[in-house]
This record gives sequence, C-alpha cells and structure tokens, in this order.
Amino acid sequence: MTEPRILQGLREIAGDYDAILCDAWGVIHNGRELFPGVAEALTSFRRERGPVLVLTNAPRPSDVIPAQLDRLGLPRDAYDGVVTSGDATMHAAHSLGDKVFYRIGPAKDDGLFDAMNLKLGSFEEAEAIFCSGLEDDLTETPEDYRELLEKAAKRDLPMVVANPDIVVRFGDRMMFCAGALGELYEQMGGTQILGGKPHAPIYDLARDRLAKIAGDVPERILVIGDGLGTDILGANNQDLPVVFIAEGIFSEEVRGEDGKLSAAKLSQELKSQDVYAAYGMDTLAW
Repeated sequence: MTEPRILQGLREIAGDYDAILCDAWGVIHNGRELFPGVAEALTSFRRERGPVLVLTNAPRPSDVIPAQLDRLGLPRDAYDGVVTSGDATMHAAHSLGDKVFYRIGPAKDDGLFDAMNLKLGSFEEAEAIFCSGLEDDLTETPEDYRELLEKAAKRDLPMVVANPDIVVRFGDRMMFCAGALGELYEQMGGTQILGGKPHAPIYDLARDRLAKIAGDVPERILVIGDGLGTDILGANNQDLPVVFIAEGIFSEEVRGEDGKLSAAKLSQELKSQDVYAAYGMDTLAW
C-alpha cells in the first residue's frame, strides 16, 4: 500500500471530485475556534466544483449545527448542509420500538431528546439506554460510569450511542465522547447500537441529502476527516477516497520533529489501524 500523498492545498485534487463530505470537529474547528484556511477551502470548492456537506458525529439534530458553526465563524456559503450522527441515530432508536429509555447525556443535548420524542424513564424501569455523551464531558471519564454500565449489562439493556467518537480535541485537551461509554459497555458484554461514522446509516443519509442538493448522487465524492476509526474507516467502508487532516486527535502521532505532517508516520499510523487514506494535509486549506 502506497504512502498517502501529502497535499498543500485542496486545489491540487479538487478537479477530480464533484462533492465533499467534510468532518467538523478536528477538521473545521477544535471546539473553540475555526482553523485558519478552512472557510476559503470549502467556499472555493463549492464555487468551482460542487456541494459540500458537513458530516459530523455530533449527537444532535442537524438543524442546530449551522448556528454553532456561525458562532465559530464559518460562513454559510462554505457548505450546503449538515448531516449528523444524531440524525442517523434517531432511526436506530426508533427501530427498537416503543421502549422506555434511560438517558445518559449532558443538558446541551436536550434538543436531540426533544426531537426524538423518546419515552424516558428511571434506570430501574428502563428497557434500553440512550447515550449522547458524558453528563459532564469536561471533568468525567468513562470510569465514572462503570458501576452503572455493569448493572445495565447484567440486565442486557441495549444502548443506543448517538456519537461513535471516542474522544475529540477540545482546544488543547482531549475530551471523551459517547463512543467511549459505548466501547466500555461492549467490553462488559453489553450491546451498543450506532448510526454515525464509521457506520453505514449516516452515509446513506448523506447520499440522500446530496441527491436533493445536486439532483442526483455525485459520482466522485471526497471525504475529509481526522478520525482513523470514524472518518477514515467510514470512508474505506464506503469505498470513498479520503483526505486525512492532522489538526485533530492524531496530531502528535503523525507529525515529524519539524512539526509538519510526515507521510511515513501517517502511513505507519494508518497501517496500525488497518485503514487507508489517499491523501494527507496538515490543515484544511485551498
């Protein structure tokens, strides 16, 4: 397997593609600020090539994401729409039927629970769990939930996980996501149900959205992301070419002593995770 081609700008390959599925956290922003050059890159691709969809594992309905991107400074003309793990997970939760769910997740995810219209209840009466994240993702770790999850696993409660991400980089630190709880639950023998990246449901929704925007599903779709087990693996599963961005959670592993993205180190990291990226970039730029 050849080493990823290191790009200086998206313009080097833009002519080969008709649409983009672009991750948000770790590619567009770090939770606190927009990365330099991102707005120009996405706006230029939209103007010269085709639609851009923000494809994010955010455990929220897609209609709340544009306002968040507004606050970070990404202009609306940089993308055509948003598809979230929250969107994909709604289908997964309702497929379980009219069950009573025990909620695990922060108050900021109230919008997702309101939109889903789930029957919520206490842990004692729950028939399933819906997890959108840690209650306090700034201070808690998955170990804070071990006792609760052990009890749930003994009762064989299925757990719908709204965000498959294990961690994200929040500013200069790592923050645990719902996927970390799902991973721990699975290790205990529990069943987790996922709809976001790298799983197929979110890509099915993305293609449907692209078809509505472009009149048909574009043939040449490029994926951009930073997560090896989510963005890169998901693209591989869908047979879509992918650009790895080094600003995200694997920043330290893939950069050389000069601080720049190393093709050799990136190739080694990809191989260790059994995934492949055709391209790599330090940060998304045009």
